[in-house]
Amino acid sequence: MDIRLKNCFLAVDDHDKAIAFYRDVLGMEVRNDVGFEGMRWVTVGSPSQPDVDIVLEPPGADPDISPADREAMARLLAKGVLHGVNFTTDDCDALFERVREAGGDVIQEPMDQPYGVRDCAFRDPAGNMLRFMEPNK
Repeated sequence: MDIRLKNCFLAVDDHDKAIAFYRDVLGMEVRNDVGFEGMRWVTVGSPSQPDVDIVLEPPGADPDISPADREAMARLLAKGVLHGVNFTTDDCDALFERVREAGGDVIQEPMDQPYGVRDCAFRDPAGNMLRFMEPNK
């Protein structure tokens, strides 16, 4: 049995800002942009991983969620405590400089970790934590 990751989901409160960050700053491609029942989903992904997608969805995207729960999700997103994604990169320092120069919200500057990676972290425009790891050589 072969099991592989296909999608992961991140809540965003402004899809246009998210597209500008993921496409223009991180270099991902926009693979899909769909509206349905007043909501919008945008799928992005790394050109080097055509079979793995990140779906940028509205907070509380489930159509059956209550208005109170949807509002609670939006408040948690605003605090930056909902989701995060870890990426690998072959040059943590160069990626850090590119994102920082583009105005990325720095959480952690590049540093060597005792578990064998050099990593850094940012928040995307919606507040999701993104960590970028380079294996130590």
